[in-house]
Amino acid sequence: MNIELVRILDYYLGIPLCLFGTFLLGILDICRPKPPAKRPENVLFVELSEMGSVILADPAMAKIRKELHANLFFVIFRKNSESLQLLNTVPRENVFVMADASIFQVAADLYRFLRWTRSKRIDTVIDLELFSRFTALLSGFSGAVNRVGFHAFHNEGLYRGNFLTHKVAYNPHLHIAKSFIALVNALLTDHQEIPYSKTVISDSELSIRQVAISTEAREMMLTKVAAASPRYSARDDRLVIFNCNASDLIPLRRWPQEHYVSLARQILTDYPGIVILLTGSRSERADKDAIIAAVGDDRCINFAGETRLEELPALYSLSEFMLTNDSGPAHFAAVTAMPTYILFGPETPKIYAPLGHMTPIYSGLACSPCVAATNHRKSVCTDNVCLQVITPEHVFALLRPALEQH
Repeated sequence: MNIELVRILDYYLGIPLCLFGTFLLGILDICRPKPPAKRPENVLFVELSEMGSVILADPAMAKIRKELHANLFFVIFRKNSESLQLLNTVPRENVFVMADASIFQVAADLYRFLRWTRSKRIDTVIDLELFSRFTALLSGFSGAVNRVGFHAFHNEGLYRGNFLTHKVAYNPHLHIAKSFIALVNALLTDHQEIPYSKTVISDSELSIRQVAISTEAREMMLTKVAAASPRYSARDDRLVIFNCNASDLIPLRRWPQEHYVSLARQILTDYPGIVILLTGSRSERADKDAIIAAVGDDRCINFAGETRLEELPALYSLSEFMLTNDSGPAHFAAVTAMPTYILFGPETPKIYAPLGHMTPIYSGLACSPCVAATNHRKSVCTDNVCLQVITPEHVFALLRPALEQH
Protein backbone atom coordinates (compact mmCIF):
# COMPACT_ATOMS: atom_id res chain seq x y z
CA MET A 1 0.00 0.00 0.00
CA ASN A 2 1.02 3.59 -0.54
CA ILE A 3 2.74 4.89 2.59
CA GLU A 4 0.65 8.08 2.67
CA LEU A 5 -2.53 6.00 2.53
CA VAL A 6 -1.20 3.95 5.46
CA ARG A 7 -0.66 7.12 7.49
CA ILE A 8 -4.16 8.40 6.69
CA LEU A 9 -5.79 5.10 7.61
CA ASP A 10 -3.74 4.80 10.79
CA TYR A 11 -4.89 8.27 11.88
CA TYR A 12 -8.51 8.50 10.78
CA LEU A 13 -9.43 4.84 11.33
CA GLY A 14 -6.78 3.97 13.92
CA ILE A 15 -7.82 6.48 16.58
CA PRO A 16 -11.55 5.57 16.71
CA LEU A 17 -10.74 1.86 16.43
CA CYS A 18 -8.29 2.09 19.32
CA LEU A 19 -10.88 3.94 21.38
CA PHE A 20 -13.59 1.40 20.56
CA GLY A 21 -11.15 -1.49 21.02
CA THR A 22 -10.13 -0.25 24.45
CA PHE A 23 -13.79 -0.02 25.48
CA LEU A 24 -14.57 -3.48 24.07
CA LEU A 25 -11.54 -5.10 25.70
CA GLY A 26 -12.50 -3.46 29.00
CA ILE A 27 -16.00 -4.95 28.79
CA LEU A 28 -14.56 -8.38 27.96
CA ASP A 29 -12.19 -8.16 30.92
CA ILE A 30 -15.11 -7.43 33.24
CA CYS A 31 -17.25 -10.24 31.85
CA ARG A 32 -14.63 -12.98 31.87
CA PRO A 33 -12.38 -14.29 34.63
CA LYS A 34 -9.03 -12.55 34.80
CA PRO A 35 -6.34 -14.98 33.59
CA PRO A 36 -3.67 -15.78 36.15
CA ALA A 37 -0.19 -14.28 35.81
CA LYS A 38 1.89 -16.52 33.60
CA ARG A 39 5.56 -16.87 32.93
CA PRO A 40 6.06 -16.08 29.22
CA GLU A 41 6.47 -19.19 27.12
CA ASN A 42 5.35 -18.16 23.62
CA VAL A 43 6.46 -14.59 22.90
CA LEU A 44 5.33 -12.74 19.78
CA PHE A 45 7.30 -9.74 18.48
CA VAL A 46 5.36 -7.29 16.30
CA GLU A 47 7.26 -5.21 13.73
CA LEU A 48 5.55 -4.79 10.39
CA SER A 49 7.12 -2.09 8.30
CA GLU A 50 10.86 -1.64 8.93
CA MET A 51 13.35 -4.25 7.71
CA GLY A 52 16.26 -2.64 9.53
CA SER A 53 14.39 -2.78 12.83
CA VAL A 54 14.35 -6.57 12.60
CA ILE A 55 18.14 -6.55 12.89
CA LEU A 56 18.11 -3.87 15.60
CA ALA A 57 15.63 -5.98 17.59
CA ASP A 58 17.82 -9.09 17.53
CA PRO A 59 19.64 -8.32 20.83
CA ALA A 60 16.23 -7.94 22.53
CA MET A 61 15.01 -11.24 21.08
CA ALA A 62 18.23 -12.97 22.08
CA LYS A 63 17.87 -11.65 25.64
CA ILE A 64 14.34 -12.92 26.14
CA ARG A 65 15.27 -16.31 24.75
CA LYS A 66 18.27 -16.49 27.09
CA GLU A 67 16.45 -15.27 30.20
CA LEU A 68 13.14 -17.10 29.77
CA HIS A 69 13.94 -19.90 27.30
CA ALA A 70 10.75 -18.86 25.53
CA ASN A 71 9.59 -19.78 22.04
CA LEU A 72 9.87 -16.77 19.76
CA PHE A 73 7.30 -15.72 17.16
CA PHE A 74 7.16 -12.75 14.80
CA VAL A 75 4.58 -10.94 12.67
CA ILE A 76 5.76 -8.83 9.74
CA PHE A 77 4.58 -7.52 6.37
CA ARG A 78 5.37 -9.77 3.41
CA LYS A 79 7.64 -7.27 1.65
CA ASN A 80 9.92 -7.18 4.71
CA SER A 81 9.79 -10.82 5.75
CA GLU A 82 13.07 -11.85 4.10
CA SER A 83 14.97 -9.73 6.63
CA LEU A 84 14.12 -12.28 9.32
CA GLN A 85 16.08 -14.94 7.41
CA LEU A 86 19.45 -13.21 7.79
CA LEU A 87 19.92 -14.28 11.41
CA ASN A 88 17.10 -16.84 11.69
CA THR A 89 16.55 -15.97 15.33
CA VAL A 90 12.88 -16.81 14.84
CA PRO A 91 12.11 -20.17 13.16
CA ARG A 92 10.35 -19.75 9.83
CA GLU A 93 7.37 -21.76 11.01
CA ASN A 94 6.90 -19.22 13.82
CA VAL A 95 6.64 -16.23 11.48
CA PHE A 96 3.25 -14.84 10.49
CA VAL A 97 3.56 -13.00 7.18
CA MET A 98 0.88 -10.39 6.66
CA ALA A 99 -0.10 -9.20 3.19
CA ASP A 100 0.33 -5.48 2.60
CA ALA A 101 -0.66 -4.87 -1.01
CA SER A 102 -4.15 -3.56 -0.22
CA ILE A 103 -6.40 -2.76 2.70
CA PHE A 104 -8.61 -5.72 1.76
CA GLN A 105 -5.71 -8.16 2.03
CA VAL A 106 -4.74 -6.67 5.38
CA ALA A 107 -8.30 -7.06 6.64
CA ALA A 108 -8.42 -10.69 5.52
CA ASP A 109 -5.08 -11.43 7.15
CA LEU A 110 -6.19 -9.74 10.36
CA TYR A 111 -8.77 -12.47 10.96
CA ARG A 112 -6.22 -15.12 10.06
CA PHE A 113 -3.72 -13.53 12.47
CA LEU A 114 -6.16 -13.63 15.39
CA ARG A 115 -6.76 -17.33 14.79
CA TRP A 116 -3.02 -17.95 14.41
CA THR A 117 -2.09 -16.35 17.76
CA ARG A 118 -4.56 -18.57 19.55
CA SER A 119 -3.47 -21.70 17.73
CA LYS A 120 0.13 -20.94 18.73
CA ARG A 121 -0.93 -20.21 22.33
CA ILE A 122 0.72 -16.80 22.29
CA ASP A 123 0.82 -15.62 25.90
CA THR A 124 3.03 -12.55 25.45
CA VAL A 125 3.19 -9.82 22.80
CA ILE A 126 6.00 -7.28 22.50
CA ASP A 127 5.01 -4.46 20.14
CA LEU A 128 8.20 -3.02 18.65
CA GLU A 129 6.39 -0.38 16.65
CA LEU A 130 6.68 3.02 18.27
CA PHE A 131 3.29 4.60 17.71
CA SER A 132 1.37 2.48 15.20
CA ARG A 133 -2.31 2.16 16.05
CA PHE A 134 -2.66 -0.92 13.86
CA THR A 135 -0.06 -2.89 15.82
CA ALA A 136 -1.66 -1.69 19.07
CA LEU A 137 -4.89 -3.33 17.90
CA LEU A 138 -3.05 -6.49 16.89
CA SER A 139 -1.46 -6.67 20.34
CA GLY A 140 -4.66 -5.86 22.20
CA PHE A 141 -6.74 -8.58 20.55
CA SER A 142 -3.99 -11.20 20.19
CA GLY A 143 -5.30 -13.09 23.21
CA ALA A 144 -1.97 -12.66 25.01
CA VAL A 145 -1.98 -12.22 28.79
CA ASN A 146 1.14 -10.03 28.72
CA ARG A 147 1.17 -7.09 26.30
CA VAL A 148 4.28 -4.91 26.24
CA GLY A 149 4.80 -1.75 24.22
CA PHE A 150 5.50 1.97 24.15
CA HIS A 151 2.90 4.22 25.76
CA ALA A 152 2.59 7.98 25.31
CA PHE A 153 1.56 8.74 28.93
CA HIS A 154 1.38 12.58 29.10
CA ASN A 155 2.90 13.17 25.67
CA GLU A 156 0.61 14.99 23.28
CA GLY A 157 -1.06 13.09 20.47
CA LEU A 158 -0.32 9.61 19.11
CA TYR A 159 -3.19 7.99 21.00
CA ARG A 160 -3.01 4.19 20.77
CA GLY A 161 -5.70 3.09 23.19
CA ASN A 162 -5.13 1.29 26.47
CA PHE A 163 -4.26 -2.28 25.56
CA LEU A 164 -0.90 -2.73 27.29
CA THR A 165 -0.22 -4.54 30.54
CA HIS A 166 3.39 -3.27 30.57
CA LYS A 167 3.56 0.37 29.46
CA VAL A 168 7.07 1.48 28.58
CA ALA A 169 8.00 5.14 28.28
CA TYR A 170 9.63 5.75 24.90
CA ASN A 171 12.92 7.61 25.34
CA PRO A 172 13.75 9.64 22.19
CA HIS A 173 17.34 10.06 23.40
CA LEU A 174 18.07 6.32 23.56
CA HIS A 175 19.31 4.15 20.71
CA ILE A 176 16.33 2.24 19.36
CA ALA A 177 17.99 -1.14 20.02
CA LYS A 178 18.19 -0.18 23.71
CA SER A 179 14.53 0.88 23.59
CA PHE A 180 13.68 -2.59 22.31
CA ILE A 181 15.66 -4.14 25.17
CA ALA A 182 13.73 -1.86 27.56
CA LEU A 183 10.56 -3.62 26.39
CA VAL A 184 12.07 -6.97 27.31
CA ASN A 185 13.29 -5.64 30.65
CA ALA A 186 9.75 -4.52 31.45
CA LEU A 187 8.62 -8.10 30.99
CA LEU A 188 11.47 -9.44 33.14
CA THR A 189 10.78 -7.07 36.04
CA ASP A 190 9.27 -8.87 39.05
CA HIS A 191 7.20 -5.88 40.19
CA GLN A 192 4.98 -3.26 38.60
CA GLU A 193 6.54 0.03 37.52
CA ILE A 194 5.03 3.29 36.27
CA PRO A 195 6.44 3.73 33.75
CA TYR A 196 8.48 0.75 32.76
CA SER A 197 11.46 0.32 32.38
CA LYS A 198 13.65 1.63 35.21
CA THR A 199 16.80 -0.16 34.14
CA VAL A 200 20.25 0.66 32.83
CA ILE A 201 21.03 -0.87 29.44
CA SER A 202 24.74 -1.07 28.71
CA ASP A 203 26.35 -0.87 25.29
CA SER A 204 27.58 -4.43 25.77
CA GLU A 205 23.99 -5.64 25.35
CA LEU A 206 23.92 -4.38 21.77
CA SER A 207 26.16 -7.06 20.29
CA ILE A 208 24.93 -8.52 17.02
CA ARG A 209 25.63 -12.05 15.85
CA GLN A 210 27.75 -12.57 12.74
CA VAL A 211 26.43 -14.95 10.11
CA ALA A 212 28.50 -17.86 8.84
CA ILE A 213 29.21 -17.57 5.12
CA SER A 214 30.14 -20.72 3.27
CA THR A 215 32.84 -20.98 0.64
CA GLU A 216 30.17 -22.10 -1.80
CA ALA A 217 28.11 -18.95 -1.17
CA ARG A 218 31.15 -16.76 -1.74
CA GLU A 219 32.04 -18.57 -4.96
CA MET A 220 28.49 -18.23 -6.25
CA MET A 221 28.58 -14.51 -5.51
CA LEU A 222 31.92 -14.13 -7.29
CA THR A 223 30.32 -15.78 -10.32
CA LYS A 224 27.47 -13.27 -10.24
CA VAL A 225 29.86 -10.34 -9.97
CA ALA A 226 31.95 -11.64 -12.86
CA ALA A 227 28.82 -12.06 -14.99
CA ALA A 228 27.82 -8.45 -14.32
CA SER A 229 31.35 -7.14 -14.89
CA PRO A 230 33.42 -9.19 -17.35
CA ARG A 231 36.46 -6.98 -16.71
CA TYR A 232 36.39 -7.81 -12.94
CA SER A 233 39.25 -9.96 -11.64
CA ALA A 234 38.92 -11.45 -8.15
CA ARG A 235 42.72 -11.58 -7.97
CA ASP A 236 43.47 -8.01 -9.05
CA ASP A 237 40.39 -5.94 -8.22
CA ARG A 238 38.65 -4.90 -5.02
CA LEU A 239 34.90 -4.40 -4.65
CA VAL A 240 33.23 -1.31 -3.21
CA ILE A 241 29.45 -1.08 -2.80
CA PHE A 242 27.34 2.01 -3.29
CA ASN A 243 23.78 1.54 -2.01
CA CYS A 244 22.28 4.68 -3.53
CA ASN A 245 18.63 4.40 -2.65
CA ALA A 246 16.43 4.55 0.42
CA SER A 247 12.95 3.17 0.92
CA ASP A 248 9.89 5.04 -0.28
CA LEU A 249 8.93 5.39 3.37
CA ILE A 250 11.35 8.32 3.76
CA PRO A 251 12.72 9.54 0.38
CA LEU A 252 14.41 12.42 2.21
CA ARG A 253 17.13 9.97 3.27
CA ARG A 254 18.64 9.89 -0.23
CA TRP A 255 22.03 11.50 -0.82
CA PRO A 256 21.92 13.39 -4.16
CA GLN A 257 22.58 11.19 -7.17
CA GLU A 258 25.09 13.68 -8.58
CA HIS A 259 27.13 13.35 -5.37
CA TYR A 260 27.40 9.60 -5.93
CA VAL A 261 28.49 10.26 -9.50
CA SER A 262 31.19 12.72 -8.45
CA LEU A 263 32.48 10.43 -5.71
CA ALA A 264 32.56 7.39 -8.01
CA ARG A 265 34.60 9.30 -10.58
CA GLN A 266 37.11 10.35 -7.92
CA ILE A 267 37.52 6.83 -6.54
CA LEU A 268 37.86 5.19 -9.96
CA THR A 269 40.40 7.82 -11.09
CA ASP A 270 42.63 7.49 -8.03
CA TYR A 271 42.29 3.74 -7.49
CA PRO A 272 42.52 1.67 -10.71
CA GLY A 273 41.97 -1.59 -8.82
CA ILE A 274 38.54 -0.64 -7.50
CA VAL A 275 35.25 -1.87 -8.99
CA ILE A 276 32.09 -0.15 -7.73
CA LEU A 277 28.87 -2.14 -7.52
CA LEU A 278 25.61 -0.19 -7.39
CA THR A 279 23.17 -2.31 -5.38
CA GLY A 280 19.42 -2.10 -4.91
CA SER A 281 16.21 -3.76 -6.01
CA ARG A 282 15.48 -4.70 -9.61
CA SER A 283 13.00 -1.82 -9.87
CA GLU A 284 15.93 0.58 -9.32
CA ARG A 285 17.99 -0.56 -12.30
CA ALA A 286 17.03 2.42 -14.46
CA ASP A 287 18.20 4.83 -11.77
CA LYS A 288 21.50 2.96 -11.51
CA ASP A 289 21.93 3.04 -15.30
CA ALA A 290 21.68 6.83 -15.17
CA ILE A 291 24.47 6.96 -12.58
CA ILE A 292 26.66 4.62 -14.64
CA ALA A 293 26.15 6.70 -17.77
CA ALA A 294 27.15 9.83 -15.87
CA VAL A 295 30.23 8.17 -14.34
CA GLY A 296 31.40 6.89 -17.73
CA ASP A 297 33.63 4.07 -16.49
CA ASP A 298 33.19 0.33 -17.06
CA ARG A 299 34.34 -0.30 -13.48
CA CYS A 300 31.05 1.14 -12.20
CA ILE A 301 28.56 -1.74 -12.43
CA ASN A 302 24.78 -1.94 -12.15
CA PHE A 303 24.24 -4.76 -9.65
CA ALA A 304 20.66 -3.83 -8.68
CA GLY A 305 18.38 -6.85 -8.52
CA GLU A 306 21.23 -9.34 -8.93
CA THR A 307 21.06 -10.65 -5.36
CA ARG A 308 18.40 -11.95 -3.04
CA LEU A 309 18.43 -10.53 0.46
CA GLU A 310 19.80 -13.72 1.98
CA GLU A 311 22.74 -13.56 -0.45
CA LEU A 312 23.84 -10.11 0.71
CA PRO A 313 26.16 -11.37 3.49
CA ALA A 314 28.20 -13.25 0.87
CA LEU A 315 28.49 -10.08 -1.22
CA TYR A 316 29.46 -8.05 1.83
CA SER A 317 32.13 -10.57 2.79
CA LEU A 318 33.81 -10.00 -0.60
CA SER A 319 33.71 -6.20 -0.42
CA GLU A 320 36.05 -3.61 1.06
CA PHE A 321 33.21 -1.45 2.38
CA MET A 322 29.76 -0.09 1.58
CA LEU A 323 28.64 3.52 1.28
CA THR A 324 24.90 3.70 1.79
CA ASN A 325 21.97 5.93 2.48
CA ASP A 326 20.24 5.33 5.80
CA SER A 327 18.25 2.24 4.82
CA GLY A 328 17.85 -1.49 5.38
CA PRO A 329 21.16 -2.65 3.84
CA ALA A 330 23.07 -0.56 6.40
CA HIS A 331 21.59 -2.82 9.06
CA PHE A 332 21.91 -6.02 7.04
CA ALA A 333 25.66 -5.38 6.77
CA ALA A 334 25.89 -5.46 10.58
CA VAL A 335 25.76 -9.26 10.50
CA THR A 336 29.13 -9.27 8.69
CA ALA A 337 32.53 -7.71 9.36
CA MET A 338 32.38 -5.38 6.36
CA PRO A 339 32.81 -1.68 7.28
CA THR A 340 29.83 0.47 6.39
CA TYR A 341 29.62 4.24 5.93
CA ILE A 342 26.08 5.56 6.39
CA LEU A 343 24.76 8.94 5.28
CA PHE A 344 22.33 10.35 7.84
CA GLY A 345 20.19 13.46 7.51
CA PRO A 346 16.47 13.41 8.40
CA GLU A 347 17.19 10.82 11.12
CA THR A 348 20.00 10.70 13.63
CA PRO A 349 22.66 8.00 14.09
CA LYS A 350 22.32 8.48 17.84
CA ILE A 351 19.04 6.55 17.65
CA TYR A 352 19.16 4.55 14.40
CA ALA A 353 22.84 3.72 13.80
CA PRO A 354 23.42 0.08 12.79
CA LEU A 355 25.02 -2.19 15.36
CA GLY A 356 27.93 -3.39 13.22
CA HIS A 357 31.23 -1.98 12.01
CA MET A 358 29.93 1.38 10.84
CA THR A 359 30.85 5.05 10.47
CA PRO A 360 27.99 7.56 10.48
CA ILE A 361 28.23 10.63 8.20
CA TYR A 362 26.00 13.35 9.61
CA SER A 363 25.91 17.11 9.15
CA GLY A 364 23.81 17.86 12.23
CA LEU A 365 21.88 20.87 10.94
CA ALA A 366 19.74 22.81 13.38
CA CYS A 367 16.59 21.33 11.80
CA SER A 368 17.87 17.77 11.86
CA PRO A 369 16.64 15.21 12.68
CA CYS A 370 13.18 16.14 11.45
CA VAL A 371 11.84 12.59 11.14
CA ALA A 372 10.87 10.84 14.36
CA ALA A 373 8.43 8.37 15.84
CA THR A 374 6.41 11.24 17.24
CA ASN A 375 5.57 12.60 13.76
CA HIS A 376 4.96 9.20 12.17
CA ARG A 377 8.26 9.64 10.33
CA LYS A 378 6.77 12.32 8.13
CA SER A 379 8.49 15.66 7.67
CA VAL A 380 7.26 18.87 6.07
CA CYS A 381 10.70 19.22 4.46
CA THR A 382 10.99 18.78 0.69
CA ASP A 383 14.59 19.96 0.38
CA ASN A 384 17.04 17.68 2.23
CA VAL A 385 19.85 20.20 2.67
CA CYS A 386 21.03 18.03 5.60
CA LEU A 387 22.31 15.52 3.02
CA GLN A 388 23.12 17.91 0.20
CA VAL A 389 25.72 19.71 2.35
CA ILE A 390 27.65 16.46 2.82
CA THR A 391 30.03 16.89 -0.11
CA PRO A 392 31.62 14.13 -2.19
CA GLU A 393 35.02 15.57 -1.19
CA HIS A 394 34.22 15.15 2.50
CA VAL A 395 33.05 11.56 2.00
CA PHE A 396 36.08 10.75 -0.15
CA ALA A 397 38.37 11.91 2.66
CA LEU A 398 36.54 9.58 5.08
CA LEU A 399 36.81 6.64 2.66
CA ARG A 400 40.45 7.18 1.76
CA PRO A 401 41.95 5.13 4.65
CA ALA A 402 39.85 2.12 3.61
CA LEU A 403 40.72 2.63 -0.05
CA GLU A 404 44.42 2.73 0.78
CA GLN A 405 44.34 -0.70 2.43
CA HIS A 406 45.56 -3.66 0.40
